[in-house]
Amino acid sequence: MCIFIDADGCPVVKLTLDIAKRHEIPVTIVCDTAHEFSGRGAEVITVSKGADSADFALVNFMAKNDIAVTQDYGLAAMCLAKRAYAINQNGLVYDSDNIDSLLMSRHIAKKLKRSGKHLKGPAKRSADNDKDFAAALEKLIADVNGKDA
Repeated sequence: MCIFIDADGCPVVKLTLDIAKRHEIPVTIVCDTAHEFSGRGAEVITVSKGADSADFALVNFMAKNDIAVTQDYGLAAMCLAKRAYAINQNGLVYDSDNIDSLLMSRHIAKKLKRSGKHLKGPAKRSADNDKDFAAALEKLIADVNGKDA
C-alpha cells in the first residue's frame, strides 16, 4: 500500500505524512509546476502545469489498495476504477455508493456557474476537519490492511 497526495491545494499534506510515517507507509506527493513541495519525507513528483496533469499522473502511478488523498471527484472515480481507495481532506471516503451522486453534483454546479449563478464556496477549514480527516484515514488504513491480511 502507498498513499498518493493530490497536493494541488491540499490542506492535509503534513497531517497525511505524519499518519503515514506512524504506519510506515510510503507517500508520493503529486503536484504540477505551480506548486512546490520538497523535503517532507515523501517522494515528490512534479508534472507540467496543465488541465488535470497532476491527476492523470497520480492515477497512472496507483495500484490496487493504494490510497489517494484528493478533493477531486473525477480523480477519486478514476482511483476507484483501479480498485484503489480515495479520501478527501475532510475524511469523506469515496466509494461506489457516493461517487456517482458527487460527480452529478459537480456537473450541476458547473452548469449553474456557466449560466452565471454564483455558488457559495466551502466553509473555512477548522481543527475539527483535521480531526475528522485523521480519524477517517486511520480507519481506512486499518480497513485496507485488514483486507490485505
